[in-house]
Amino acid sequence: MLSDVMETSEGIDEAEGLHYEEMEEENDVSPTDLSELLKEGTKESHDRAENTQFVKDFLKGQIKKELFKLATVALYFTYSALEEEMDNNKDHPAFAPLYFPLELHRKEELAKDLEYFYGEDWKEKIQCSEATKCYIDRIHQVGQHEPELLVAHAYTRYMGDLSGGQVLKKVAQRALKLPSSGEGIQFYVFENISNAQQFKQFYRARMNAVDLDKKTKEKIVEEANAAFKFNMQVFDELDKIGALLTEEAQDGGLPVHDGKGNLHKCPYYATKLGKGDASCPYHIAMAMLKQPTMQFILAACIAMAAGVAAWYVM
Repeated sequence: MLSDVMETSEGIDEAEGLHYEEMEEENDVSPTDLSELLKEGTKESHDRAENTQFVKDFLKGQIKKELFKLATVALYFTYSALEEEMDNNKDHPAFAPLYFPLELHRKEELAKDLEYFYGEDWKEKIQCSEATKCYIDRIHQVGQHEPELLVAHAYTRYMGDLSGGQVLKKVAQRALKLPSSGEGIQFYVFENISNAQQFKQFYRARMNAVDLDKKTKEKIVEEANAAFKFNMQVFDELDKIGALLTEEAQDGGLPVHDGKGNLHKCPYYATKLGKGDASCPYHIAMAMLKQPTMQFILAACIAMAAGVAAWYVM
């Protein structure tokens, strides 16, 4: 949904297979069509999401690499859940017309990005955050019990990705100094969609053609607003983590904790250091420096360094 904050879209390489001749013109829509109900019914949620600190900072290019990596992790778990439920419900009459795995699915692209950021063993280095888990739990619940509401989650995610993906791709590439060849931002590349704007119109036309009663449409709009809310909770979680970062993490490393705030929120805490070790490097260092022996050793090292410097100057 990050991509949905920008209303720009660009075509990518020409795709084969899917034709957009079925696309309806924008003027043909009715206020009672699902696409229009979603557009109008989620405006307030869209505005709130657009004004979260994480999104505003991202659009300004003020995004730390570690936060971008964690956001990519959250997206991976989200799309894994969404696409699993879409696959399970690809023949459901309320969702089948919107099933386009070749054109839309993002899980594999996100896996490529995570391998770039974390290495070949990336699956062992990532974990699902608390806010993301709440989001994917809801997706699974919908897929298993109310599959017609999957439309809301697919609409919120994929239409947003196609709306501003290329803008965010360029922002991330520039701000994080990522390779021009595309490593780390494959999520934003839809190789099998030749024209994003036309595909979005085609997708909306497909939504409007699904036979749904008024009550179901209202529930879908309500679910779309819930999807925005889940995304905002992920953004807020990332903001809290960002507040603990004092500098950019080194390549292959984790961010440095400055000793402020709740230790349990430190990215190094517990699981990142292995089982049984719940210490933060900052606190370990500070505790060691409080020991008289360590203070003596440190003082001796400083005195020795000063002596060597003085001799060299003479």
